[in-house]
Amino acid sequence: MTATYSSVQQARQVLADRLRDMRVDARLTGQEHARRCGWHAAKTSRIERGKTAPAADDIRTWCRICGADDQAADLVASLRAAEGMFIEWRRMERDGLRHAQEAIRPLYERTRRFRAYSSWVMPGIIQTPGYTEQVLRAVQRWRALPDDVEQALESRVERQRLLARADKVFAFVLEETVLRATVVDAEAMAAQLGHLLEVASLPNISLGVVPAATGREHWPVEDFWLYDDAQVNVELVSGYLTVTQPREILMYAKTFARLAEAAVYGRDARALIRAAADGLSGPGKEP
Repeated sequence: MTATYSSVQQARQVLADRLRDMRVDARLTGQEHARRCGWHAAKTSRIERGKTAPAADDIRTWCRICGADDQAADLVASLRAAEGMFIEWRRMERDGLRHAQEAIRPLYERTRRFRAYSSWVMPGIIQTPGYTEQVLRAVQRWRALPDDVEQALESRVERQRLLARADKVFAFVLEETVLRATVVDAEAMAAQLGHLLEVASLPNISLGVVPAATGREHWPVEDFWLYDDAQVNVELVSGYLTVTQPREILMYAKTFARLAEAAVYGRDARALIRAAADGLSGPGKEP
């Protein structure tokens, strides 16, 4: 499973297929349908093949010509969902990092069961302030964003209080590489690994680590979060993918379960975390 633009394209193709079936059920050829809609025949063809995304008014016209006005609202909603699945980082963060942090707060508030998988960076809600600040600072410089890192950090730290809520449960699965990734300096990483040991002891948190040297049936994938069984968020290089289709959510849930089976927990997970911390005091580093 690879979460790329394919998820968005797939959602658009499902919509296109429904429109094509509607035309066929109305016993209209592509040319006749286009003539009645008042546009070029190529437009009907491109919409049905998923090459051109229809506008909301196009869908309403399509349904009216096919005698299916009652389906228009549902199909327009499907269009809106497909359009909202993928958000480029520049759009999401155009008002700064703080806005992006605060925008996700309502989702965290209403979610009861969190499942997070990471193959390259610590999940935000279990990051230390020092780790978070360095990561956000790097993002701010890389994407040339307004410098509101301090405010974004405050918002992230505030959200972390949800970890103490008894009505919420968290399951984290990390690749061992996350424990050793040099995304922050050694001092911040040492503090982060120490914090991770504390997090693992909380009663409502499960923390698993997939050992790097392990036989496994499922390879590492992109970082993702499961919010109950209602939504999946995936962080890509180019943007933020939101998955709400039940079938795709189930795919992520199954993937999380398989990755969780490959992870170690308790004493074995703590041993990997401590080994990573010990590795920070190598040649040329402070003991």
